[in-house]
Amino acid sequence: MRNDDNEITLKGDRVIEQIPSVKDKALRINLNENIYGTFAEIGAGQETVRHFFRTGGSSGTIAKAMSAYDKDFSDAIYGSETDGRYVTEARLKKMLSHEVRLVEQRLNRDKHPSKMFFSYANTVATIDFAKQFKGHGWVGIKYQIEPDEDYNEIVLHIRFKETDARLQQETLGILGVNLIYGAFYKYNDPKKLLRYLYDHLDKDQLEIDTINFSGPRFADVDNRLMSLQLVKNGMTDAVMFDPNGNNVLPAAVLYKKNILALRGSFRPVTKVNMDMYKKSLEMFLEENKVQKENTLVVFEITLSNLRSDGEIDERDFMDRAELLCSLGQYVMISNFQEYYKVVEYFSNYTKARMGLAMGVNNLVDIFDEKYYRHLSGGILEAFGKLFYRDLKVFLYPMKDDNGVVINSGNLKVHPRMKELYKFFKFNGKVVDITDFDENDLEIFSREVLKMISKGKPGWEEMLPKGIAELIKRDNLFGYDPKKLMEESTN
Repeated sequence: MRNDDNEITLKGDRVIEQIPSVKDKALRINLNENIYGTFAEIGAGQETVRHFFRTGGSSGTIAKAMSAYDKDFSDAIYGSETDGRYVTEARLKKMLSHEVRLVEQRLNRDKHPSKMFFSYANTVATIDFAKQFKGHGWVGIKYQIEPDEDYNEIVLHIRFKETDARLQQETLGILGVNLIYGAFYKYNDPKKLLRYLYDHLDKDQLEIDTINFSGPRFADVDNRLMSLQLVKNGMTDAVMFDPNGNNVLPAAVLYKKNILALRGSFRPVTKVNMDMYKKSLEMFLEENKVQKENTLVVFEITLSNLRSDGEIDERDFMDRAELLCSLGQYVMISNFQEYYKVVEYFSNYTKARMGLAMGVNNLVDIFDEKYYRHLSGGILEAFGKLFYRDLKVFLYPMKDDNGVVINSGNLKVHPRMKELYKFFKFNGKVVDITDFDENDLEIFSREVLKMISKGKPGWEEMLPKGIAELIKRDNLFGYDPKKLMEESTN
């Protein structure tokens, strides 16, 4: 059997998506007579623009290529930074805006009415000489799709995983070509654009841990959902956003902070969740060397808690995120199933104090050996990573089926784990939250969710102030006022 191109296909063949080579991508950009702009690359050499020069036909595409490598020259062109740093998002955005402004000033629109201007920029620190810090950078493009249309912008942060500066430079060059090509030819599907950034690259080469889309072509893009894609696609281990719902760079937010983390499904966030947060924070702030102004509380949702029938329910994710942000909280989405991995992740950015607030069930799970069979040192290795930094667990009680309140003193772990648990309890690693409302222990997120979805009344008082109103206003978690009316008539 032959297709139109006389290419032979056989029964049983599967359709394979053809990925253009780096050269083909650069050439397609170069051969488009309307795409025209500048390249400004700081820190790793002119790695991206090199591909466009080498592929040919670049004279109609490249207005200018530059690398303001010297800091004084860079300051003279783009202005100085108040914090004295150069590998920052603020620096990248200054570069993009400055270069676009120059193109607009220097090229007559009347003479070139069809030109779509762009500016590609990166500011990067590759691996240091001692090979202690692998390096990171900000990469972005500001560009038009129509000559008379406002500019779109895609900005992302990367972390290098390779341990050779030359390899990092090559990786950066390929990423740059992928970004520019995707910006022009894949902007209609940002999720695919995101995946295509790794064309001809491997996730062992670099990590993308923050990305933001803006401009007229991305007016309907929710950047929190784009963050979710980063974790879902294995491009990074965790992403964060602030109380305003903006994506934030985890390293910038967590740097040198005392961190109190609460893990949960928050589906929806209940009075118990917020009581656990408030009481554990009060106790955490009483710890030695923990100051309120240098303390960050993080509500963490693991990817496994976002799955519904094996797939990530994006609407459900947005509902949870909206509620937590409305309560003024920082939210982290991670692919860490085990608690020790969360602590390891935080340890990359801070050496200050850490605390974990959790319920009794979660603590019992931590002492289950089945979660650590993949580690050569088993549960002892995991606990070494979990508690080596003087970490404390603030334990919120629960009621058992008989109405007995369970806390650190009477909880039951596997008999083999009993002595290990007693060791951590005796050394003050597990501390009970004693100030709580016993009636709140009857509240469970899963029961609240059932009541909401089935239209049963009475769930509102189980949630923090203002949350029920948000759920009703935006029809979150399957809330349907018709069901409530049907329930009341029956």
